[in-house]
Amino acid sequence: MSLKDTDQGQRMPRDAVVEMLAKTFMKLPDFDRKLFLYGPVYLGGNAGLAGLIANSFFRRALNVSQGRFTSSLPMAVLPFLTTVALYNATVSKPLLSGDLNCPTCALIRGSLVGVGGGGLYPILLALPVNAALATRYSSTPMPEKGNLLRFWTNLSKSIVRKMFPVLILQTVFGTYLSNKHYEIYLKTVKLSESDKEEYQD
Repeated sequence: MSLKDTDQGQRMPRDAVVEMLAKTFMKLPDFDRKLFLYGPVYLGGNAGLAGLIANSFFRRALNVSQGRFTSSLPMAVLPFLTTVALYNATVSKPLLSGDLNCPTCALIRGSLVGVGGGGLYPILLALPVNAALATRYSSTPMPEKGNLLRFWTNLSKSIVRKMFPVLILQTVFGTYLSNKHYEIYLKTVKLSESDKEEYQD
């Protein structure tokens, strides 16, 4: 679905489409506007929680008891900020600018942001943070250089298995959120077109 100039049947300039969608968006019901604006924050909050869970799993696996606050803070903040920014850049802003007109594309983007930014990224971030702490405080015996890669790979696989429910939850939530946002986008487009027809009449 796209906004078109009803007089000539040509596409409107992008700036005009963005301005029209922005004005029409403000006319939507309060619930729709809040869901569109604050939905990514909830997804980011789940990502921050996933970061804390992944951090806890790695700390237990490596017997790290020091640096609890210094490792937990970035594990909550960075996944939150990254997920919100990714979702806004790949789903929210393209929808409100009229650049994302494919429902399947919106769902795929939302699910990828959910599982990537909100699930896998916290796990990948927790690994070096806790590996550095384990090495610094010698909380667990480290393997020799030849077995180092295998050690971290096996440890990461076990953490990913434990985090699997979180990954599924983030994927489902990202898909659901992008679906709702696309429905809100369709409402905005329909309202924009009806407003344009009334103005022309």
